[in-house]
Amino acid sequence: MKIAVGLYGTNAHQIALALIQGFNKHYTLFRATSQEAKVRFEKADWPGVQLAVKERIRFYDDRVDECVERLRDEFDASHIDQPTWQQIKLLYIGLLLNHKQPELAETFFNSVTTKILDRNYYHNDFIFVRPTLSTENIEADTDPTYRSYYAKADGLRGAVASIIADFNWHRPFADLERDVNRVYQAISRFLQGMPQREVNFQIQVLASAFYRNKAAYIIGKAINGAAEYPFTIPVLHDENGRLFIDTVLLDAWRIGLLFSLSRAYFMVDMEVPSGYVQFLRSILPNKPRSELYIMLGLGKQGKTMFFRDLIYHLRHSEDKFIMAPGIRGLVMLVFTLPSYPYVFKLIKDVFGSSKNMDRATVKKKFLLVKQVDRVGRMADTLEFSNVLLPLKRFDDEVLAELQKLAPNCFEVDGDQLIIKHLYIERRMEPLNMHLDRMERSNNIEGLEHAIREYGNAIRELAQANIFPGDMLWKNFGVTRYGRVVFYDYDEIEYMTDCNFRKIPPAPDFETEMSGEVWYPVAKNDIFPEEFATFLLASPTLRKIFHKHHKDLLSAKFWQDAQEKIRAGHVEDFFPYPEELRFCNNPPEAD
Repeated sequence: MKIAVGLYGTNAHQIALALIQGFNKHYTLFRATSQEAKVRFEKADWPGVQLAVKERIRFYDDRVDECVERLRDEFDASHIDQPTWQQIKLLYIGLLLNHKQPELAETFFNSVTTKILDRNYYHNDFIFVRPTLSTENIEADTDPTYRSYYAKADGLRGAVASIIADFNWHRPFADLERDVNRVYQAISRFLQGMPQREVNFQIQVLASAFYRNKAAYIIGKAINGAAEYPFTIPVLHDENGRLFIDTVLLDAWRIGLLFSLSRAYFMVDMEVPSGYVQFLRSILPNKPRSELYIMLGLGKQGKTMFFRDLIYHLRHSEDKFIMAPGIRGLVMLVFTLPSYPYVFKLIKDVFGSSKNMDRATVKKKFLLVKQVDRVGRMADTLEFSNVLLPLKRFDDEVLAELQKLAPNCFEVDGDQLIIKHLYIERRMEPLNMHLDRMERSNNIEGLEHAIREYGNAIRELAQANIFPGDMLWKNFGVTRYGRVVFYDYDEIEYMTDCNFRKIPPAPDFETEMSGEVWYPVAKNDIFPEEFATFLLASPTLRKIFHKHHKDLLSAKFWQDAQEKIRAGHVEDFFPYPEELRFCNNPPEAD
């Protein structure tokens, strides 16, 4: 750092200070709303939870825009020369040496400077293309990242009781002794008896609970000899407003599903977020760091890490971007890289004739999805601007489709193709293709599972105040776990903005048979009876759908759901099977 000593007090130093002050303000606000999640949980302030999730989405962009404006007003940032920008970055690195969130601060630096600098500056001399500082072994000044517990005279039950007590929730448990016994019994069942306790036996628990929707999740692991056992304990409110432990999750893959990008982000109080990610990776080694940062509410950091991973993958693969399999959409142009488990979506310049909307409306729909409870039924998307991808990696068909349907959405600069606005999400098998495959193989069990999942997805979205709009099979996907997820957002609406109606009877037989609509239809009128017309042409699918979800074809289901939402009811959604809940399991003799 000797080079930088003479730069202190200079214009470059003042700009570096302004940048770190901008980030620190952002993270202070971010952490404050995460700390308030505990209070909202204790007060059962579920509308406040929903509002906080929505407002937190804006925090990052607001602080970035604020910092950009400051640099332009105070330092005329648009006219800073190259040597000065290099000095600014060097001084900024010096400010991060003892920082608790250096990786986030580097990303903030990139977000601000790329709004000021020309694209020619997007390399490691001026921005953090590669991370500079290690995030290993950063220690918090106040609370540690995790707490350790030991089974003493009162054994494992006592350790579990201590873990619960240390979260210090200002609301009583209905029967904590009962819940602790249930946890103990569930662990014993899972392990088929308690193993012999080794000398290094301890339980490590992340210091902050993970708050989402109406639940608080305790996340930790037990260490015994060379074995490690991850666990998650969901804590909920009962009908009397008292707390109770709902279950304990002991399979790592089930714990991983809590961090699915089809669910809302957690609120977690973290002084050192990299410590939380490192701990989570120790129990979820197959979960990318990028997804963990996103699920902790640090979306920009997750996007930065995701894109670094994508560039690395492109350097070590040879396949080309191709059009995504399935029926082509009317609004989005979708392509994929076969060797990479994601799809890439951009908004077309010209929509299909049946789509009465514009680009700004589509963007608002995608933003809406980030702000609501996705209840495990809507795919999250990573949104990027000015994405540089190697031109030679694009198949001729993709280039032709881009030129034909989205010529204003991209440009070619040398050997790079630059996409001005891009959404990226996990690749799934389109439900229509999945159903076709099940029908061709006469897999009735597979068909029944998919149709039941499809209907459950629609029900749960409705309960979360989301109407999908376009309910065709092609707009839903099947995950690797067999879960059906919605991913086409250009027609979604809040349930409370829709008017669900029953089709009035025709005045006479001739009118009914004419095929013409004999009743007035307003913009937001929806007639659920019509769903069967375009969904259930196949007799097999119709039979299965009627068996499980016939009520979705009636206006009453939708009207009842609306009434609950308008009455302020917030539904419980469990990111684990109902059969794992303690309330659905009889108590065992101890």
